Amino acid sequence: MTDRKGPVLIPLDETTSASRPNPAKAPPVPDLDAPAPKGQAMATAAALAARPPSRLARWFWATLSVLIGTLVSITAWNFVTGLIASQPILGYIVAGLFALFGLVVLIIVVKELSVFSRLKRIDGLHRAATQALADEDLNAARGVVAQLNGLYAGRDDTKWGREKLAERQGDMFDASALLGLAETELLGPLDLAARREVEGAARQVATVTALVPLAFADIGAALTSNIRMIRRIAEIYGGRSGTLGSWRLTRAVMSHLVATGAVAVGDDMLEPILGGGLLAKLSRRFGEGLVNGALTARVGVAAMEVCRPLPFARTQRPSVRAIIRTALSGLFTSDKS
Repeated sequence: MTDRKGPVLIPLDETTSASRPNPAKAPPVPDLDAPAPKGQAMATAAALAARPPSRLARWFWATLSVLIGTLVSITAWNFVTGLIASQPILGYIVAGLFALFGLVVLIIVVKELSVFSRLKRIDGLHRAATQALADEDLNAARGVVAQLNGLYAGRDDTKWGREKLAERQGDMFDASALLGLAETELLGPLDLAARREVEGAARQVATVTALVPLAFADIGAALTSNIRMIRRIAEIYGGRSGTLGSWRLTRAVMSHLVATGAVAVGDDMLEPILGGGLLAKLSRRFGEGLVNGALTARVGVAAMEVCRPLPFARTQRPSVRAIIRTALSGLFTSDKS
């Protein structure tokens, strides 16, 4: 009898190997203690953006700004006059730099005021169009169309739509038809561009939330992406970009969502899109990213409604589920088997 050293191999037939359990096909172990993803990052970002400052805080920041501005102005004046007295050439150079800085600040202030004026103009168009549709006032609708043509007069991307509108608006004899024609010809391409911005922002927020496990990083990414998205949507529909204007517009959109309770989404929205089986297989972090992306899409649709110079009448309002399906389709693969 020979003494063999080493492993002993026992051959298995096909029926035995086929009947053995495969760990790869085992169902996932449910995490009973972990709550379902609710998009906490987007909810927190919306609450921060929509929270109105208190009257005491406004007085505090106003008086602090005036006090700091006064102290800086007096200090700069004394510094420049003293420098001119001791070193005239250097003093005049520094005085010129201060004058240049003041000119730049003045240009920024004028730009911010023009941004607020532009946003007010678009808001006035939206309200006038809504009233014209409610009253079926053809003259008011023609006035809205004339203002809309003036709003987009210098833009090459609306040139074709303005020409088509000019050719056909004489054939429209009621307010709804005229505004519907303007909505289709002028705002149709802008709606597509705004929807692409919403899809890109939703994809970015979902990806950052799923891949970056740092605390508060998802909140910062959600707030930054949403502000940038709202700013781009406003620019698409004719509102010029500005820091204060963008923040004011963001607060208006977020306040609307918080007031209506729209900053909440759950499995009932994602399951018809992803499928219940796939949603159950997602990790908690990835599921949280999908929920935050869905909430970003909802914010984007609300921003389109706020920034659009005409209400959605003939053109159908973008579906949040359709945007989510398109934006997040590359982040997962569904199992059809």
